[in-house]
Amino acid sequence: MKFLHIHDADFDAQFAAILARGEETGREVEQVVLDIIAAVRAQGDGALLDYTRRFDRLEAGSVAELEVTEDEFNEAFARVDVADIAALKLAVERVARFHEKQKQETWLSTEETDVLLGQMVTPLERVGIYVPGGKASYPSSVIMNAVPARVAGVGEVIMVAPTPGGEINPHVLVAARLSGVDRVFRLGGAQAVAALAYGTATVPRVDKVTGPGNIYVATAKKLVFGQVGIDMIAGPSEILVINDGSGTPAHIAADLLSQAEHDELASSILITTDRGFGERVAAEVERQLKELSRESIARKSWESFGAIIIAGGLDEAIAFSNRIAPEHLELAVADPFAILPRIKNAGAIFLGHFTPEAAGDYLAGPNHTLPTGGTARFFSPLSVDDFVKKSSIVYFSQGGLNRLGKDIVRIAELEGLEAHGKSVSIRLK
Repeated sequence: MKFLHIHDADFDAQFAAILARGEETGREVEQVVLDIIAAVRAQGDGALLDYTRRFDRLEAGSVAELEVTEDEFNEAFARVDVADIAALKLAVERVARFHEKQKQETWLSTEETDVLLGQMVTPLERVGIYVPGGKASYPSSVIMNAVPARVAGVGEVIMVAPTPGGEINPHVLVAARLSGVDRVFRLGGAQAVAALAYGTATVPRVDKVTGPGNIYVATAKKLVFGQVGIDMIAGPSEILVINDGSGTPAHIAADLLSQAEHDELASSILITTDRGFGERVAAEVERQLKELSRESIARKSWESFGAIIIAGGLDEAIAFSNRIAPEHLELAVADPFAILPRIKNAGAIFLGHFTPEAAGDYLAGPNHTLPTGGTARFFSPLSVDDFVKKSSIVYFSQGGLNRLGKDIVRIAELEGLEAHGKSVSIRLK
């Protein structure tokens, strides 16, 4: 963990290592992923079976055997505690209610009597959602990807999830059923992304792939983009907490560790105007680390990519936040609404001392699939918009074309496109 002052001469150089985490790894895995994609395209189900055997230690005679059956869904519901099911239902309901407010309808404009313009909003026919496995189980990721797809009206939702050893977490299956997922395959890694993008004899080709994953998954999504749509290239998770010396150090420490426990490349940053408060947070982080079941992961993340930064005032802290555009931003200050209008770049913003980032991870309502690595400067959280496409609608009556046609021809001639102009002038009276 780095203890930095924003005015240190080498501050930018010290912080650069945190911003660049994972970049070298990404370049190293690209050729591996290209080979996996090529194999899936050429060999289809055979390649999927081979990679599943090698990477997930799961033997199967066919890819159809890797699809979760109705009996397995029923068994999952029988195994999961009723209180857990109720909590997952609550999350689905709250996430659905929030995303319903994002829906856009087809519209037509009749401002001109002889021209009709508009926009048609159409849901995607089939999408694939990737749900991470391995180091942790993420029913919340199922909800955050499947629910907005269903709200948007997507025709079919296909889910893939790695299952080392073959067992799939029952909470993940319950979340999938509650969220409206149609089919679930025990497939993970770059091979699962390739199967969704190109299709195989068993896995249907989709229009878009969404959901977070490891560096191989992220690289595969980048490489298949254009063949299918993707939501974003998700990097390691991150949190930035802006603090003015108010609040409880133990609370801030817990929030920082909530990201550090994700994986070793996660980044947890506190920027505070009060050095003494920062020192108390650092001590509290150390105390709480020893209590975590995932201590080794969280400790490596904290020691490699955690930092406590001392700022001269909130103005400096806000400017720093806008520059790095964090995935998760907590405004742990006395009056968060006063500074909210000055926040320009963040995936999700959590206001005040009683709004931990984890509330947004699970059931506040907004999506937890967020832009990482500074991409909040130009990307938005996953939303209903990611699961629809928009088509422009244009209708000219004969009078409308007669009224506007000469100017259309003129612009075509400016560009030297004679046939464009003629397609209009041949209709003019």
